[in-house]
Amino acid sequence: MLAKTQAIVLRSLKYGEAKMIVDMFTRSHGRLSFIVSIPKSAKSRIKKQFFQPLSLLEIEADVRPKSQLQKLADARLAHPYSSIPFDPHKLAIALFVSEFLYHALRSEQQNAPLFDYVANGVRWLDGQEAHFANFHLVFLMRLSRFLGFYPNIEHYETGEYFDLRESIFVAHPPVHRDFLYPHEAEKIRLLMRMDFPTMHLFRMSHQDRNRLLEVSLAYYRLHLPDFPELRSLSVLQELYQ
Repeated sequence: MLAKTQAIVLRSLKYGEAKMIVDMFTRSHGRLSFIVSIPKSAKSRIKKQFFQPLSLLEIEADVRPKSQLQKLADARLAHPYSSIPFDPHKLAIALFVSEFLYHALRSEQQNAPLFDYVANGVRWLDGQEAHFANFHLVFLMRLSRFLGFYPNIEHYETGEYFDLRESIFVAHPPVHRDFLYPHEAEKIRLLMRMDFPTMHLFRMSHQDRNRLLEVSLAYYRLHLPDFPELRSLSVLQELYQ
């Protein structure tokens, strides 16, 4: 079935001498993989640079549910980035987010609200001149709402622990090891109060930022099967030493 939809590039790999395999999260069909011919002419409508991580595209494809690799008929940039490719801090964040999403959305079905959240978040990052150091932390925490394990803070009280397995704050430490002590549980609650426009109002040290990132990834590993170590993590952490 020929379909037109918006798509976010998660990863692209060279396949042979003249093709790429591109993994995308689409608004109408969820996660899909495409076989894409690498254009030989600069005048080609489909350009290799369209398939950089987190590129926002408008695509036309022959989508066949039983096929592992879909055929891409046409593609164009839906939002040409004005700053992400040229700002080393934003680029490091974008590469981390794209690698994270590649694994987190591995089997994600059609989910328009989730697609819109990711697309709007990346556009926000691209448009910011400053105050985006906490973007990846807020992005990961709020993404968990769409995946079904957003922490419950309804009855939080100071001094409580955070049970990473059950996604709840508790008065006493759980019997397992996957929990945070009160001083770090409070930082999780603080993180949950942030959003993109206001996150710069919350002061956070480099050490706190890196620790919260480690905790966030550990949290995802508990809730998503086979979630791996991310290669881009070390690059991102070096920015916040």
